[in-house]
Formats: sequence, structure tokens, C-alpha cells
Amino acid sequence: MLRRRFARLPWLHRALLAGGVIGAAWSLWPIPGGDLTYRAVHDALLFILLPGALAVSHGRNLGWTVDRTALRNTVLLALFVLPFYLVGSSLPSIRTYYPMWHTSTALAEFLPHAAQQLLIVVAAETYYRGLLCVGVRDIGRKSALISPILYAFHHVGKPPIELLLSAPTDVLFGLVDYESNSILPSIVAHGFGLILLDWLVLHPPIFPPEKVVSALQWLPIPI
Repeated sequence: MLRRRFARLPWLHRALLAGGVIGAAWSLWPIPGGDLTYRAVHDALLFILLPGALAVSHGRNLGWTVDRTALRNTVLLALFVLPFYLVGSSLPSIRTYYPMWHTSTALAEFLPHAAQQLLIVVAAETYYRGLLCVGVRDIGRKSALISPILYAFHHVGKPPIELLLSAPTDVLFGLVDYESNSILPSIVAHGFGLILLDWLVLHPPIFPPEKVVSALQWLPIPI
């Protein structure tokens, strides 16, 4: 009965319903703390395999395309977010929280860590910006407004400044991916940005932390 009702739904409703179920499953499926490999497999199954299977079965695109527009927007978005990662890496709250999984500057340890981090980001972008944005682009640019609250909710527990910026970042990434018809821009900006952030926090701060904190004291959150 439920399968028949689901089959009669238009694609937008199917995508949103599936997205809600997948998001709930992600929150309810416990992840052992400190196990990066488990997290990578966990996210790949929920955020890549399930949305991917749904899209393929319906002949839909989740933004797994690369063309000149996508490449251009990837470079522009990466350059735009780069200063945020550089400044953020000097914040005490960020340096305390990251890397989320233990690693070191030894390349034999850091590179496998970075690869798994990137897989987690590809999974997240396939879900948030793929299924819930590019995948439902038929409704126009407002598709970028579907997931910000959910995206912010999934950032609860992270440093306050990251939680504050999560919803606006989701909208920005969604709009860029929508215009690109590709999730490549957000994968590169998010994935390589996190890898860069992990690398930077393993080294002395680029900017004096006390000056960065002082400059951001106007924000209504602890820095």
C-alpha cells in the first residue's frame, strides 16, 4: 500500500519524503566516537547509495556532472570561502574541535584521513545539495532553501560560530550548485576546505588568536 502511494507521488514529493527519512536515519543511527572509517561508510550508505539509487531509478540528476560552468563556479566558490577557513583556523574554539578525528602531520597518516574526510563531504553534498537542491531544481532557485534548517540541525554540537554560519553556507552552496547544475563547487569548497582546516590547526595559527577573537566579539555567540 505504502509503495503504491509513493509511486503515485510526483518526483518533488518523493525526493523530499526520501530526504526526510534519510535525514532521520542519519540522526538515529549511532556513530562510534573517533571512528572515521565507520563514519565514512555510514555516510556513504545513507547519503550516496540511497539518494543515488532513487535518482537512477527515476532518471534524475543529483548534480554528478562536470562542465565549464561547474568548473568556473568551483574556482570562484573555493576562492570565496578560503579566507573563512584561514581565519577560522586561528580561532581557539575551532582549534579545540578540529580535527574531528585524530590525525597528525605525517603524510602516511594525514592523507588517508583526508581521503575519508573527502568521502564524507561527497556524501553530505550528494544529500544536501544533490537530492535536496539540484535534484529538485524544477522548482527554481527556492530549491536552495529546502535544507538550511536540517543542515544547521546536523551541526548542533559543533563550535558556535560554525553553527551560526551553517544555514547561510547551505544557502550559498545550494545557489551556486543550482546555477552550476552540479555539486562539484560545494564538494571542492567544503571538502578541500575541511582538509585544509585540519592541516592548518595541526600547525601554529596563521593569525594571532587573540586578535581574531577581538575582531569577532561583535558576534552574538562565544568565539
